[in-house]
Order: sequence, then C-alpha cells, then structure tokens
Amino acid sequence: MKEEIKEKQKKGEILKILEENARTSDNEIAKMAGLDEDEVKEIISELEGAGVIRKYKAVINHEKAGIDAVQALIDVKVSPERNTGYDSIAERIARFSEVKSVRLVSGEYDLSVLVEENTMKEVAYFVAEKIAPLEQVRNTVTHFLLKTYKENGEIYEEEEKGERLAVTL
Repeated sequence: MKEEIKEKQKKGEILKILEENARTSDNEIAKMAGLDEDEVKEIISELEGAGVIRKYKAVINHEKAGIDAVQALIDVKVSPERNTGYDSIAERIARFSEVKSVRLVSGEYDLSVLVEENTMKEVAYFVAEKIAPLEQVRNTVTHFLLKTYKENGEIYEEEEKGERLAVTL
C-alpha cells in the first residue's frame, strides 16, 4: 500500500512539472523530483502509454502573435439518449473541427462547447448549421470571448506596476 502511494506521488510530481513546462528535460525533472533519470523516462513512457499524458502543447497568445481568431463558448441544452446519456451527443459535437473542447456541466445547460473560427459570422454559421440541427439539441446560447486574461495557468498580460504620484497643494 505504501509503495502504491509512493508511485502515485512520483507520477503526480512529474505531471505537475510537465504541466508547468512540457519542455523540461528528463534530467531536469529527475533533479527536481529527486528521482533517477531512467526512472523518470520509464514513468513518463508509462503515463503516455496509458493515455494520462495526452499531448504536449504550447500556450499561445494569439493576440500578440497577430492571429485573428474568434472564440465562443456555446452553452447547449440537450435531451440525453437512452443507454448513453450525454456521451453520444458530446462525442458527436467533439468531432467537428471547429470545436476545441466539450464539457458536461451543471446548471441550466448540459454542455459547454468552446469553438474557434476566423469570424463571428463563421461561429454563427457553425451554431446554426451544425449544432442546432442535431436531434438531441434543445437550445443554445453563444458567448463570444472578448479578451483572454489567463489561459492554462498562464497570465497573458502582467499588470503594470504604476507608481503613485505625490499629491501636492
């Protein structure tokens, strides 16, 4: 039992390091986690094989990169299907190339869908022509994302530290 807990802790530490910076070398991870480099390689390989580590990805500030993209959160109310519940409709929506994420949520709506397109018109077309016509979809509400302050733990614009001016009379 203690050995299992130790293994989970090792894996957790490695995952935490990789989440912070996926480019951290196995050697650096070993030093940070107090492990042997070969052990780190083995654990990472195991985590990749098990599908725990799904992908290594960069967090990109599209605005600073000059990439015009429109993102929208679409709240979707659906009728769950017998035997599969929300899974089948969520999987169907997830297959659309415009969709970046699909999550089952609590509250008035059932699914939260993040989409990305080049224009607001393309997002509207996506909702009207691809999401709304699906048989299980009962209602949608679209929220356009206007500005990103933080993404995947990264703050996009550090607050400027202004100096307070002295008030004189």
